[in-house]
Parts: sequence; C-alpha cells; structure tokens
Amino acid sequence: MSAPNIQRVKEYLLSLQDGICSSLEALEGNGVFKEDLWDRGGNSGGGRTRVLEGGDVFEQAGVNFSHVRGDSLPASATQHRPELAGRNFEALGVSLVMHPRNPYVPTSHANVRFFIAEKEGEEPIWWFGGGFDLTPYYGFKEDAVHWHQQAQEACEPFGENVYAEYKKWCDDYFFLKHRNEPRGIGGLFFDDLNAGGFERSFELMQSVGHHFIKAYEPIVMRRKDMPFTQREKDFQLYRRGRYVEFNLVYDRGTLFGLQTGGRTESILMSLPPQVSWRYNWSPERGSPESELYDVFLKPKDWLAES
Repeated sequence: MSAPNIQRVKEYLLSLQDGICSSLEALEGNGVFKEDLWDRGGNSGGGRTRVLEGGDVFEQAGVNFSHVRGDSLPASATQHRPELAGRNFEALGVSLVMHPRNPYVPTSHANVRFFIAEKEGEEPIWWFGGGFDLTPYYGFKEDAVHWHQQAQEACEPFGENVYAEYKKWCDDYFFLKHRNEPRGIGGLFFDDLNAGGFERSFELMQSVGHHFIKAYEPIVMRRKDMPFTQREKDFQLYRRGRYVEFNLVYDRGTLFGLQTGGRTESILMSLPPQVSWRYNWSPERGSPESELYDVFLKPKDWLAES
C-alpha cells in the first residue's frame, strides 16, 4: 500500500483552486478574484484565500486553499476518534462557497481535504474528505437532476454503491436539526476515506473536485439572467439565514478552523454578504416559495426523476 504523498495532494489542490477560479471568472465576466496570501508563522502553515465581491453574477464568491500544521488536534476532531489524541497533524484543503446575486441561481458549496496525524514510533493516521452540495432558493427539477447526475458520475468509477452512500451522508450531514429541514438538495459528502490505499482514495477526491464545476456551471448559465423582483430577493435573503445557521452551529470545517486558531477572515468568508431573518415566517401555501419546502427540501432520488 503506497504511503501518503502530501506534496502531490498540495499540488493538486492549488491547481484545483486555479481552475475553479478561472471558470468562475469566465462566468462572471465583470469581476476577478482578489488573492490574499497568509501565513500563521512558526512553521504552522498558511493559505491562499481568493474572494470575488460585488460581481454581476456573484455577490460574493470565495475559493480558499489552506495547509496548516499543529501539535494536537482540537476536540472537534478527536471527539469521535480518541486514537488521534496526542498526535501532531497536517491538514490541506480547498473550500469554496458561491453566493449568487440572482435568487434563481443556487448557492453552492464544495470542499476537498486531506488530513494526516502522526506520532513518533507509530503508523500515521490519514484520510481524505469532501463533497459538494447545492442550496437553491427556487427549485428547478432539471437543475437538481443535472447536479446529482454529475455527483453520480464523480463516484461511478469507485463502486456502484459509492454515490448512494455519499448522497445519504450528504442528506444527513447538511440538515438543520433545530429547524428539522435540509439545507438544500444535497449532493455528496464523505469523510475518513482511506479504504483501498492512498492512490485510490486520492483519485476519488480528485474526481469529486473535478466534477464541481461540471455540476455547477450549467446551472448558473441557465439561471443567471432570469428576471426577478424584490419579492424573490427578499426570499433569497431569508433563506440565506439558514445557511448562516448551519455554518455557525454544525459545520465541521468552521469548527475545526476556529478551534485550531485558523485565520478567521478566511474561515468566515463562507457567510453571505447580505442576509435577513423574519420571526416565525412561513411562505403562503401554493406559492413559488412554498414549492421549495414542499418539493425540493425533501431528500429524494433525483436520478429517478430524470
């Protein structure tokens, strides 16, 4: 079984960040990513944050690369894996969030990452994780089907049950327990991946990273020029509140970053630039807004819908 190659993972992640940013800038047409290089000092790593603000298509888009090191993992990482206690670690990843201007374009999130935890005299413990998910404000069946077709295609070379397993994991993970509702229409989520060895696991992670733009770009192209009114914008801002709630209450990446002393600006760039809450509000029955709840915020087999 091949040993983990951190340098290869890093080179891939930097290339992935470059490719995704180039594709998004081409979609945007009127905006570019600003790059912010940061270093935590003391050989504890750093990263490359890229943020696009105030575009015609994206109010805010962030694509982050980070490579951090530490002497011990935080409670969020060791709570369910006590064997990691007392080990130093390295964590590499690309994480991105798209907050579109047009309410008919869904918000989207993706992340691919690699962890390795080491202790002198013992075998390293390593794994890959990641996935991508879609958060529409106004649902379209063809978008949901396309998104999940790309998710299935990303998993297909790695076993007939991989997509179904990672889809369910995504549905279960991106769920707001205090609201009793999903964050969106799901996609893929996986963690603790090392079965089959480094090469096989690395290939799967790369496949997921490669398929994000293939999944998201056609949806943005279909929806970005649709006309909308203040009503749709207000609903988008309201639903963004759910996104904020999930990221600050449940998201493992947010918790891990903050608990390891990560760079706060880069961690919280996932939050939308504008958001609103309304007390005890619910959409009018039969309205386009209620369709999101009645049809799209219910886990289903979207491939069967095709």
